[in-house]
Amino acid sequence: MCLAVPGKILTIVEGGASEELSRTGTVSFGGISKEASLAFVPEAKVGDYVLVHAGFAISIVDETEAQQTLEYFRQMGDLAELQDTQEMEKKA
Repeated sequence: MCLAVPGKILTIVEGGASEELSRTGTVSFGGISKEASLAFVPEAKVGDYVLVHAGFAISIVDETEAQQTLEYFRQMGDLAELQDTQEMEKKA
């Protein structure tokens, strides 16, 4: 089963007028940062919380809801998978 994980946009890199689908950003998932495509949420800005699924931000969400969901993931130990992936990418 795949889940979308809420995260906070830290930075945004615009792809230019002819490259609208290449808009990306750094998203923090409770302290674990990953790159994600922001092509599906063109209105998103730094500081917004977005739901990310398979590397794509699919919607903007309320900060309170995002924080609560991240806390549930922490309690279940599901953020550890993101941490493990981030550490493997650093080694590569």
